[in-house]
Amino acid sequence: MLLNPTDDQALLQQTTATFLDELVPPDVLRSLRDDPSGQPEGYWARGAELGWTSLLVREDHGGGAVGDHGLVDLTLIATEFGRHAAPGPLGPTNVVAALLSRRGGDGHADAVHAIVAGTSMAAWCLHEPAPSHRWGHWVLDARVDGDEIVLNGTKRPVDSANVADLLLVTGRTDDGLTNVLVPSATPGVTVRPMKSLELTRRYAAVEFDDVRLPRTAAVGDVGAADADVEWAARLGMVIAAAESVGAMQATFDMTVQWGFDRYSFGRPLASYQALKHRFADMKSWLEASHAIADAAALAVATDEPDAVEISLAASAYIGQYGPELAHDCVQIHGGIGVTFEHDLHFFLRRIIANRASYGTPDEHRRRLADILETHATAHATPRTIPAVLQPR
Repeated sequence: MLLNPTDDQALLQQTTATFLDELVPPDVLRSLRDDPSGQPEGYWARGAELGWTSLLVREDHGGGAVGDHGLVDLTLIATEFGRHAAPGPLGPTNVVAALLSRRGGDGHADAVHAIVAGTSMAAWCLHEPAPSHRWGHWVLDARVDGDEIVLNGTKRPVDSANVADLLLVTGRTDDGLTNVLVPSATPGVTVRPMKSLELTRRYAAVEFDDVRLPRTAAVGDVGAADADVEWAARLGMVIAAAESVGAMQATFDMTVQWGFDRYSFGRPLASYQALKHRFADMKSWLEASHAIADAAALAVATDEPDAVEISLAASAYIGQYGPELAHDCVQIHGGIGVTFEHDLHFFLRRIIANRASYGTPDEHRRRLADILETHATAHATPRTIPAVLQPR
């Protein structure tokens, strides 16, 4: 989280925090456990009024940033989503809106306006089942047939597909990757809910059986979406990292308070040296996660030359130490830490789900190693692996 947000950014974050406190406290989250949508009625539309959906959209499409960079602003909202384990398609909807605003042109302007207004929700159909589950190995068939694009295949897991009326589908044509905007009500589209460890999100498998759309449904040029997919993924990684850091902060704060409130043998639990060391370790992971998440947000927002490397480093580091911190906090709470009635599991679930949203930490490290190796081959001076990726 930014150390020195502007007054407008602080207001945006505080307004979001207050809204989430009122509408989705832990008791409400528990009550939504079996709700198909996973969120209160009217929740997302009211959130859109607060600016949740407009920060990555161009001004001529109804968007606009609060600070200098809309992505940095959005990470403040994402942090609060993590702190509250809040429901809603914050990441997917914003990624789709950003890509439509950037590449969709006037042909998709109505969809962008609907997303910004909160009357439409969107999901990005990117991941695929094995053996095409590895990053970059997407094979969903997007065939050009005259003036139409025909989609066949399966995408899963897809975050928020069950509540989305707009699906951004990444498929492969003979010429390369292509992004296609598909209304979820299109004939041939089947959305099947999936079970997940996350209680406040909904995932689904989306099947496309000879789905036909006009060629104008393509977002950008047909067969030339590789760079757009990588750019959109970086946006998603930054949003997920900020969410995870918010959840880590909530988990850590809750556990520190518990350590001082809980007495054992006549003294606070936090006074024992063994636990002090564990708190110190967790604090160092947390502060490093804040720093690298902010660095990734700024690098991606300003399109810095090393934005790819920084975003991968952030996802790898937070993906490793976020779950470790959360599991430590559960252990320190003892028996109550593993009960459904305690709030800890909401944040643990969010951190674990985000860990694999855009690839696993191992995949991020492999991709980063490939980049560094390529750079070392092309230049006499190799680049240094960021310290956060060094093995312990």
